[in-house]
Amino acid sequence: MGEFTTIMARDGHEFQAWLSAASGRPRGAVLVIQEIFGVNAHIRAVADGFAGAGYTAIAPCLFDRVRRGIELGYGAAEMQEGAGYVRQIAPEAVQRDLAAAVAVVKHSGRTGSVGFCWGGTWSYLAACRLPLACAVVYYGRLASHLGEKPRCPVMYHYGSEDRSIPPEDVAAIRAAAPADAQLFVYAGAGHGFNCDRRESYHPQAAALAGTRTLDFLARHLAGGSARRDPSAGVSAS
Repeated sequence: MGEFTTIMARDGHEFQAWLSAASGRPRGAVLVIQEIFGVNAHIRAVADGFAGAGYTAIAPCLFDRVRRGIELGYGAAEMQEGAGYVRQIAPEAVQRDLAAAVAVVKHSGRTGSVGFCWGGTWSYLAACRLPLACAVVYYGRLASHLGEKPRCPVMYHYGSEDRSIPPEDVAAIRAAAPADAQLFVYAGAGHGFNCDRRESYHPQAAALAGTRTLDFLARHLAGGSARRDPSAGVSAS
């Protein structure tokens, strides 16, 4: 459904982004923020799923700051490789690339972000720093960023069996969030539970989190109920 396009950040850096157009008039736009595995087939499918639900979706290739075309699988070695790429990119550069992606889709209406793991952290930071209408965080590591406060509503998804994000961190996130913030912990789900290409995939948690995410986006971007495409990968991948 989507295709790669070249966009430019304010510092002149040209990079790729997966851009997936909504069928018909868009209900808004969704910034999809990658994990440490790049804009791989899974992230592209997620973006296409949001397009199927009526949104213009864009997934910027944040690793292009290191090298173009990085797409990783989910093995231990590839996880270490992805973490290495993250360490090579200055946070200021990531923010510039996210801002450029938001600017590309602003014609579609209100924009929200949805990010996973490293991208979940950046979805939260984008809610604090960029002109977004809402943000969704999937298992983002936020404990060291809670001094920054989001300027828009944020929804949070965590797994009860996530060994990389301890319960006390989730409790701190809940305590720092507004009283009406929606934070969900999915029983039996681990880190990466939304990705159907990982061993940690938890289909029940992924489906419920996906439904909640679509309803949240519809409320804050489209001002109504969610429109679901049965072929979309949003709630099942």
